[in-house]
Amino acid sequence: MGSTQFGNFHNFCRDSTLPICNIFPGFSYNNSAGFAGGCELTGIPLSHGRHLGNLGSILLCGIAIVVTAFLLWRSEQKQAAVGRREMQVFLVGYILIEICEIFTVGKFPLNNTVRIAFTGMHLGFIVATLWILMLNAVVGYQLLDDGTPVSVGLMVGSAVALFTGTGYITLDTGYNWTGHFHDSLSGNNRNIPLYVLYQLAPLVFLFAFFVLETALVIRVLGERKPMIYLAAAALLFAIGQIFNYVVSVHICHGTSGKIDGALFETLFTLLAVVMVWVFWSSITEDDWPMPINNTYS
Repeated sequence: MGSTQFGNFHNFCRDSTLPICNIFPGFSYNNSAGFAGGCELTGIPLSHGRHLGNLGSILLCGIAIVVTAFLLWRSEQKQAAVGRREMQVFLVGYILIEICEIFTVGKFPLNNTVRIAFTGMHLGFIVATLWILMLNAVVGYQLLDDGTPVSVGLMVGSAVALFTGTGYITLDTGYNWTGHFHDSLSGNNRNIPLYVLYQLAPLVFLFAFFVLETALVIRVLGERKPMIYLAAAALLFAIGQIFNYVVSVHICHGTSGKIDGALFETLFTLLAVVMVWVFWSSITEDDWPMPINNTYS
């Protein structure tokens, strides 16, 4: 039986700029030769042989933080909106992701020990924030009163647990604390726990979010227009991932390492988050028909 690629990050790190690549020994700040056949993202040269590897991503992360802060403020104005606090928790999570991304994907010149620490936080926030997004879809069904300490507490508490678990495994791998993930640091950079948590679990959370929201809009609210925003969010997110995983290496070679697909992934993910917020805003208006005694008004 042939060897499986499940859990291997070598090819991903060879062709894309992913935060998880920072914890593997194939990653080097000024030399990507460890990931054979990859394109070195050099960006802008600085003094003492250093580089600001991904200026475009850094700038877009800054823009994303400002835009998301504005959405937080706009959410606060929607006093009667269902799931307002829960949506704000999601937006805060996304801001934390973007702050970490400046120092991980942005290839900001840092000591590698510090970069690994940011990587642990980054991966933890990605998993936790997408879990929160999925729970935002559940909130729309009003199983619990939204905005209450119980609703927000369960959301934040479960997200903190995912953040802690993912962050710990990332740091244990990067720093080799226990030696448990030592095999990840050679060969194909195989790490099954992080593969499941970082690559697969977020896709499951996203799929569940879109299915739950689609059922809510079509079956409960009996509307179609909000689906345009939801579909746009899905499409924009997918485009970002295509740039990151498929097109990135070609952009890197074509620009002699000045930029790669990570820049566009950051942009399209930001646009997807904006569309998720627009979708949420559209379905929390006061004039939607709501179910009464198992029938629809």
